[in-house]
Amino acid sequence: MFKGILIEKDDAGYRANLKDIDDAQLPEGEVTVRVSHSTLNYKDGLAITGKGPVVRRFPMVPGIDLVGTIESSTHADYQPGDSVLLNGWGVGEGHWGGLAQKARLKGDWLVPLPKQFSPQQAMAIGTAGYTAMLCVLALERHGVMPAHGEILVSGAAGGVGSVATTVLAKLGYTVVAVSGRTEEADYLKRLGASEVLNRAEFSSPGKPLGKERWGGAVDVVGSHTLANICATTKYRGVVTACGLAGGMDFPATVAPFILRGVTLAGIDSVMCPRPDRLEAWRRLGIDLDVSKLEMISTEISLADAIPTAAKLIDGKIRGRVIVDVNR
Repeated sequence: MFKGILIEKDDAGYRANLKDIDDAQLPEGEVTVRVSHSTLNYKDGLAITGKGPVVRRFPMVPGIDLVGTIESSTHADYQPGDSVLLNGWGVGEGHWGGLAQKARLKGDWLVPLPKQFSPQQAMAIGTAGYTAMLCVLALERHGVMPAHGEILVSGAAGGVGSVATTVLAKLGYTVVAVSGRTEEADYLKRLGASEVLNRAEFSSPGKPLGKERWGGAVDVVGSHTLANICATTKYRGVVTACGLAGGMDFPATVAPFILRGVTLAGIDSVMCPRPDRLEAWRRLGIDLDVSKLEMISTEISLADAIPTAAKLIDGKIRGRVIVDVNR
């Protein structure tokens, strides 16, 4: 038996509870992991609260991230005792995830835990930080350099935004953070933001083209925010889009793309190929100031994950939430 959060849906309704789960209930997989830590991401919040159609099978253990030690394996690349982590791959949606003391998974979904990080630090980064690094890599791949001007980071006080701000600042970019939580301005400047703007400046319908300002951007919001960022990005600037906290719509025109040559780069962290994952984690080991992780993250128990999920969806959580599944 092991403890885990189990989401169920039946005639009695939709509910998430902390339960004792029998090992025999674990799904099929080549590798069984004794989980030490998981995280709470926006998608986990939607799954636990039922405020978004995230879960595709029931019952379901949520948690799109996990780190732990292999207990048993039939996969050639992994042996009992290996330290591994996982991000995405539909775990916590269609396959049982990390908010439990055990997980059974496909070996190809796993990544060796980088030696630079403790399990807690790896989960302080988690899917959010790994996604942020994918955004940075996309900016670099499209030729965006610090000399090209300010980089805008929306939703900057959240998980993706916090790590993106930290990494970009360390790499020498001038970061302008956007947040709806003005009380977080000092926090964002300590992470490396040179300026903090109010989300309200971007969240309403805007013009097809505005004054050019951004050399690039990392957007987690979507909707009008993404449209306004594209409209104010410099000639041949690059906007990376990785979230939909403000909505799935994109009420924009083609003007920024055909008149200014702006590139809109979509960032998918869920099904991202393994080589790109390994590169993102390699670069995080180099370009992320680990001393900032304590500032970015808070740690909670597995029992606290359910009430914390509601706060996350309501925008009341700063940075990253680490879940110690064994307390």
